Amino acid sequence: GATRYVSTSYLSSKKPSTSISTSSSSATGSSVAQYALQFVGNPYKWGGTSLTNGADCSGFTMSVYAHFGYSLPHSSTSQRSSGTAVSWSNKKAGDLICYEVQNGSGHVGIYIGDNQVVHAGSESTGIHISKADYRAVNCVRRIVK
Repeated sequence: GATRYVSTSYLSSKKPSTSISTSSSSATGSSVAQYALQFVGNPYKWGGTSLTNGADCSGFTMSVYAHFGYSLPHSSTSQRSSGTAVSWSNKKAGDLICYEVQNGSGHVGIYIGDNQVVHAGSESTGIHISKADYRAVNCVRRIVK
């Protein structure tokens, strides 16, 4: 019974995805990576969590995993404690790649295989693909078993 307002900056003219997968039991690392890839080219927004209208790195990973029923914190350094630790040599698609802090900021992305990561990099790059080891890695975390 109350009136609420939403800034038009949070609205999109894009049609929502029709693929629905909310059960974590149906998630695989590959399905997480494939889902994340559909947002390549979308904007970066500091503090954002919208896969279409703008997300920062941890907002991107948090929102991708939320689609599969997983809850991650909205902080790249906090995501270093999520899931299970995995060695660099045993990483697989869907794993979080957590990077060392540089210039006061941590960073996180989703490994997609073939030494590549999809991540929300910056305002100039938006959500894009990079080499997984493009900067110093802190740890690899497996969210989906």
